[in-house]
Amino acid sequence: MPAPPDARPPPRPNRFRASVEYLTSRVTRTLLDLDPQAVTRAVELLHRAPTVFVYGAGRSGIIARAFAMRLVQTGIRAFVIGESVTPIVQRGDLAIIFSNRGESQSSLQTANIVRREGADLIVVTARPASKLAHAATHVLALSFPEDTRRPLLAPLGTLFESASLALADGLIAELMAVRNETEDSLRRRHAIMV
Repeated sequence: MPAPPDARPPPRPNRFRASVEYLTSRVTRTLLDLDPQAVTRAVELLHRAPTVFVYGAGRSGIIARAFAMRLVQTGIRAFVIGESVTPIVQRGDLAIIFSNRGESQSSLQTANIVRREGADLIVVTARPASKLAHAATHVLALSFPEDTRRPLLAPLGTLFESASLALADGLIAELMAVRNETEDSLRRRHAIMV
């Protein structure tokens, strides 16, 4: 039996617009503050590697998977670490790990294996002084100064994850230019979905 109209809960504050404005401004500012030479170096490493491996734990892993898909679509041989069809990393390859804090055990173990095998390692993190960043060949630091006034607009690692996805897509745009790729060439490599 439906509740009477007067029994409805009071309307909740609408945070959608405030959240979107907060996220877009913070992410844009952070990405535009990245050192252009750091971006150029990351593109060089991605372009020259025979195979690229990506990794991230939790929501960072979702960003890593999206990045791997785009890398494959640009013609780069790419794998997600942890999948059953992923080969072993080898000397000359490149791994890229997305990790907000740079302290998760799985990310650190992955970094140790990558470096032991002689591959390069790019770390995308919000903590450039983390253990993971210290293991890297190259670091892309996404800096988000603490903002205690607005935690409900971007809870937990939302700023890092949103910035990581935008960073990954920006790297793809650079790779497309370097590799003379177009939307048509990417579409031809797009997975067939059933």
